[in-house]
Amino acid sequence: MAFSGALPLAASATTNLFAAREQMAFTLGFHIVLACLGVALPATILVAHFIGLKKHDHDAIELAQRWSKAMAVTFAVGAVTGTVLSFEFGLLWPHFMERFGAAFGIAFGIEGLFFFLEAIFLAIYIYGWKRLPPWAHFWAGVPMFVTGIGGAFSVVAANSWMNQPQGFALDAAGKVTEVEPLKVIFNPATPYEVPHMILAAYMVVGFLVASIYAVGMLKGRRDRLHRLGLLIPLTIGLIATPIQLFVGDTAARAVADHQPAKFAAMECVQETGTHQTEYVGGICTAGGVKAAIPIPDLDSFLVGFSADTKVTGLNDIPNDERPPANTLLHLAFDTMVGIGSALLLLGLWVAFSWWKKRDLPATPWFLRIVAVTGAGAILALWCGWIVTEVGRQPWIVYQYMRTSEAVTEASGIWFTFGLVLILYAGLGTAAVLVLRGMSKRWREAGSANEVEGPYSPTARGGEAGP
Repeated sequence: MAFSGALPLAASATTNLFAAREQMAFTLGFHIVLACLGVALPATILVAHFIGLKKHDHDAIELAQRWSKAMAVTFAVGAVTGTVLSFEFGLLWPHFMERFGAAFGIAFGIEGLFFFLEAIFLAIYIYGWKRLPPWAHFWAGVPMFVTGIGGAFSVVAANSWMNQPQGFALDAAGKVTEVEPLKVIFNPATPYEVPHMILAAYMVVGFLVASIYAVGMLKGRRDRLHRLGLLIPLTIGLIATPIQLFVGDTAARAVADHQPAKFAAMECVQETGTHQTEYVGGICTAGGVKAAIPIPDLDSFLVGFSADTKVTGLNDIPNDERPPANTLLHLAFDTMVGIGSALLLLGLWVAFSWWKKRDLPATPWFLRIVAVTGAGAILALWCGWIVTEVGRQPWIVYQYMRTSEAVTEASGIWFTFGLVLILYAGLGTAAVLVLRGMSKRWREAGSANEVEGPYSPTARGGEAGP
């Protein structure tokens, strides 16, 4: 009787698995862009604020003021989408939370504290315009930067633990006991996953904000405020890019060592051996990679700095432990690396132009390229998460629990997915309309904005402000 009763549950879980994965993928993909804004936009705001105070630059102060108001909108939307995402762990993956919640929940609990602190200091910072002394107001915003980094560290540490679980024991029933919080948080994947995500956030914010001002400049708005609005975030994004490529290279080698199935899938390595070929693009098949650009020996060299480095292939991985959708993983990885490399070339172009004439490139093509970098950075971010999450499959906790074992048996997942789509469509539309309305009011107000300065009537040159 017990066995026959378990059959409907197993069938229900199988049916729900695809729906639960799709809902989780959509909500994560939507929220992660807003999360990047919460992580990196505070630093971008503070850089503009610091320049404004240090150089008595009214345009820089005005940018900081505008960006802080825009952040309030995106932060509010992110609070809703993040809450939905948090509930989904329990609703879509109840067996995962039941079994591993004592370990997995540690970092998420810490992230909640950082989130609430960031909300408090964001409110103080926005309220402080025209109410706090200039430098006191600047320092009141610094905790936003700290809490943004702390929140990113916490939530990515939780994901790192899913890839490299440690810091717990399992009892006879298979439930988590003897949890060691520090080992859970500082697991082997934390040192490369956390900086990789934080740098990705700075790239997304830097290039996204710069792309907005590049579009404005292409429409003829060539005033100093637009130039500064492009230069500050673009510089942040370009500085983060080469560091990100170094961290990403380190992360890939760590994945090759600790998650060989993920690495073999994303690089289309079928047979274990040395002198592995690196394939750029292409379709992964059991018989080899089709329609790709092969670079002999490069894959082995990238893993161990030698063509003689042995790389594990999918032939040494049991069939039921191989990640699905190898071509998707491979193309997502190549897209992420390709976009990062293109942004590095853009940085070299900017550096050369600045070295030669202390100015950005003058050609309209430069602005056209910058105008698409925001979308490119977001695409690279999504591709990175595809590699991370799809590449870990079929495991939700690597080598401990399969995703199919974690999913709910409850019915109605497609219905809740539909509700989430409607909710997010409404949130996204409202956010875009509000931000566009704010932008329109700022353009109509002109460079003087609605006040002479954010702190006092003499803010343009006196001791009280810029």
